[in-house]
Amino acid sequence: MVDSLIHLVMYLIVVGLIAWLLMWLIDYIPVPPPFNRVARIVIMTIAVLIVCFLLLDLVGGAGPRLVR
Repeated sequence: MVDSLIHLVMYLIVVGLIAWLLMWLIDYIPVPPPFNRVARIVIMTIAVLIVCFLLLDLVGGAGPRLVR
């Protein structure tokens, strides 16, 4: 169980860093306003779905197997 928690924390850190990097990249590169907002929503939606799947997998719920 402790091993699974350590893997979960590592996955959460990686997902958070990738989401932060993509959000920073959208701010750094001049992107037109409509695409800027849509890209932010898509990035955050994907990040939240990955976190939800990781947490469901930890408690034994349905969803894709992301953590072994």
